[in-house]
Amino acid sequence: MALTHFDKAGQAHMVDVSGKDVTARLAVAEGWVRMRPETLAHVEAGSAKKGDVLGVARLAGIMGAKKTAELIPLCHPLPVTKVALELETDPDLPGVRIAATVKTTGQTGVEMEALTAVSTAALTVYDMLKAVEKGMEIGGIRVVLKDGGKSGRYEVGE
Repeated sequence: MALTHFDKAGQAHMVDVSGKDVTARLAVAEGWVRMRPETLAHVEAGSAKKGDVLGVARLAGIMGAKKTAELIPLCHPLPVTKVALELETDPDLPGVRIAATVKTTGQTGVEMEALTAVSTAALTVYDMLKAVEKGMEIGGIRVVLKDGGKSGRYEVGE
């Protein structure tokens, strides 16, 4: 399969999506921030010095999704119709699990917006808690569901 962001001469370019059908598009991405149990306790108790870690990270993720085309050079600016983030504490990780759902009706998908939402939320969790723990780890960021468009549906495990 050819890489679409390179022309015949191997130069990076923005893909022309003008010939694609306008369809409903959906993407879901996930990731996590691993931390010490003592740090997670601050999240659960709401005692982080900077405030509501999960609430601020949720808003940051929404903002990140909406700014994707400004951050990723070859992404198209899209009319995002929905961004929803779920942030859950997980004592088994230990840390915070993040999932982002992004929707649009357009000519290209929203996988990058979902990935950016998760990444931005994870970075915000780190920022909110770095005074307590600098060794937190961010990982597992991936698309778990994509639907719509010419390539159809993709789901992890299918």
